[in-house]
Amino acid sequence: MAIKHFLQLSDFTLDEFEHVITRAHFIKRKFKNYETYHPLLDRTLVMVFEKSSTRTRLSFEAGIQQLGGNAIYINTMDSQLGRGEPVEDAAQVMSRMSDIIMVRTFGHDIIERFAANSRVPVINGLTNEHHPCQVLADVFTFIEHRGPIKGKTVAWVGDANNMLYSWLQAAQIFGFHLNVSTPKGYDIDSMLVAPDNTHYTKFDQPADACVGAHLVTTDVWTSMGFEAENAERMKAFDGWCIDADKMAKAAPDAVFMHCLPAHRGEEVTSEVIDGPQSVVWDEAENRLHVQKALMEYLLLGKVSN
Repeated sequence: MAIKHFLQLSDFTLDEFEHVITRAHFIKRKFKNYETYHPLLDRTLVMVFEKSSTRTRLSFEAGIQQLGGNAIYINTMDSQLGRGEPVEDAAQVMSRMSDIIMVRTFGHDIIERFAANSRVPVINGLTNEHHPCQVLADVFTFIEHRGPIKGKTVAWVGDANNMLYSWLQAAQIFGFHLNVSTPKGYDIDSMLVAPDNTHYTKFDQPADACVGAHLVTTDVWTSMGFEAENAERMKAFDGWCIDADKMAKAAPDAVFMHCLPAHRGEEVTSEVIDGPQSVVWDEAENRLHVQKALMEYLLLGKVSN
């Protein structure tokens, strides 16, 4: 099979996602039933981290091991990348010594350069512009709890960050509508949205974006790399906290998601994230299962056992 990378959601077709989601259900059932499943026996995953992580490292490292493979953790500051080795050179070397690579970094151009010089599949563990693994896990979680997401409404309340741009791609691919509410000055960058994407509507008031939504989701107000803006962001985002009043405007069976870590009392209240509509813990676990299915597909193609 030709080398295929997963750098953003638009890299896959709907058919490919449907396969990965089906496999994620299968692999999760295996996990829950304590059934050994080792399709990636002796395969090696290299995990390159320029940005710190909890869920990304844990889900990828545990995931490859549960599939029978091995993981190697590389922090860029502890490697030659931290001393100025070109990304292109690092990709050439790492891809000759492993079977698949996950990169978690800052600018999306970095991972694109890495993938262009890799002999093995590269997965985006997060960049400033896209977080495809998280949103794929979110879509999987919605399907698991509420059935098909096609035709549904998702409300995004918060920063125009990597999560939002991945949600915008997901809306176009999976056929749902995205209601977006971002504070003034933190709006969508049109350069990061496909010109033909008509699957979203912008709202000035966050409560309006939640009306009738089947899924309400948000993220921290200050993402990694933007800590210097924290005080300014706290003022700008006043009123954008997901609380019980906003959830009450959503559909009666709406679920709440957050990619974590969460700051209770800022972007979401404790009442919501710890309440009955929240599925954040299932959402967090599903990173594991979706990424296992993703690695299986990138390395083995469409298997059906």
